[in-house]
Amino acid sequence: MKLPVWLAVSTRQAGQAAEDLALAHLQSAGLRLVERNYRTPGRGGGEIDLILRERDGTLVFVEVRHRASRAFGGAAASVGDTKRRRVVLAARHYLMRLAAPPPCRFDVVAVEGQRIEWLRGAFDAGS
Repeated sequence: MKLPVWLAVSTRQAGQAAEDLALAHLQSAGLRLVERNYRTPGRGGGEIDLILRERDGTLVFVEVRHRASRAFGGAAASVGDTKRRRVVLAARHYLMRLAAPPPCRFDVVAVEGQRIEWLRGAFDAGS
C-alpha cells in the first residue's frame, strides 16, 4: 500500500509543501511575493509564513496551516489565539522597517490534503 504524500514526508517537508501550494494559489490570484518565512529576532518572537502584496498595495500577512484532514476542526481551526498574537507581533516588527506602512490584512490559507481554502481577513491585529 502506498502512503499518501503527506504521510511519507516529515512534518517540516509537509509544511513546506503546503506553503508552496498556498504561494502558487495566491500568486495565481494576482498577489506578489514580498517575503517568505519572516521571523522576528530572539526567542519567543513570531513568524509569518508568507508576506504578499495585493495589486492595490495592501500588504497581506499569511499564515499557512496544513492538516491531513478536516478532523478536529481542520487546518483553519488550528490558528489559535497564541498563533495569532505571534503573527501580529511579527507583522508589527516587519512594519517598523517601513517609512509609511501600507494598508494590511491577515489571511489564513488552510491546506487539507490537496484542498486549499483562502480565508481573507481571517483575523485582525486586535484579535
